[in-house]
Amino acid sequence: MYKIDQKDRKILYELDLNCRQSNAQIGKKVGLKRDVVAYRIKKLQEEGIIKNYYAVINTFKLGYNVFRIYINFQYVNQEIKEEILQYFIDYKNSWVVASIKSEVDLSVVIWVKDIFEFYQFWDNTLDKFEDYFEKFTLSIYILSEVYKKSYLLSGETNQNNRLICKMNCGGKSVEIDETDYKLLNELAVNARAPLIELADILDLSSQSVNYRIKNLIKNNVIEAFRVNIDLSKLNLQKFKVDIHLKDHRLKKPIFDYLKTKSYMEFMNITIGWADLEPELVVKNFDELMKILEEINSKFSQAIKKQSFLIIDDFHKIQCMPDIF
Repeated sequence: MYKIDQKDRKILYELDLNCRQSNAQIGKKVGLKRDVVAYRIKKLQEEGIIKNYYAVINTFKLGYNVFRIYINFQYVNQEIKEEILQYFIDYKNSWVVASIKSEVDLSVVIWVKDIFEFYQFWDNTLDKFEDYFEKFTLSIYILSEVYKKSYLLSGETNQNNRLICKMNCGGKSVEIDETDYKLLNELAVNARAPLIELADILDLSSQSVNYRIKNLIKNNVIEAFRVNIDLSKLNLQKFKVDIHLKDHRLKKPIFDYLKTKSYMEFMNITIGWADLEPELVVKNFDELMKILEEINSKFSQAIKKQSFLIIDDFHKIQCMPDIF
């Protein structure tokens, strides 16, 4: 089994800051020659530590609202469960369909252009499956913040500058054409693809592809280029934590406290579920419990309840809504 060292961790960290960096650029930052960086990246890919590279796409900027549905099942056998899962998987605007180990059974995240579109979808869903839903909760995503993978580096110095990007609903949307959409679809699953490869796929010149990428970045449609890591191969686990407050005025102090912590990778704010929904990367369940105890101790006057979710299985992850 391949055991990564500190240089590998630094390479992964740099790839997560911008995976479209050249090997030479990464080498200068981590103190290795370009060829050595290339060899190490190839080894990390072969060992499955690097799963893929992806662009963080701000779908709010494309005029989408993001709804999440948490469902608890009742009277469900395997055949019915598979029918329900397939229904959500087949819906063209479903982003994530995931089975959960926690107080809910299923999480579905979808994009819609307007609330009435969601109403029609959900009304049809209840017509088909309401008898199998013990309960459900609907949430609307308001804000998502993405943080550096500081857990890769022991002793990163500047913990007050961890934010990679911030995405929130509202504001003026950006119009894109079909070529931009195809480009985003490529970058969503292979953000490190060379310009010449993207140009060949899109039947464009490399200069045209480069211009379009720069324009999508300028308009905040593309927020970042990151690396997707198999955490289990680093003996790490991800947990989604739900923090329910009894004093919402202390939301900001808790938020400010968490965003400096190396274990926090995402922070989501929704209407309709918890007040704060951080996603934490830790060594194990015991470390998670210790962190939750620390949060509760520090903000005991503000917190009503804390819980966590574990993703059991991803049945669908679609990187872009169907625009065309």
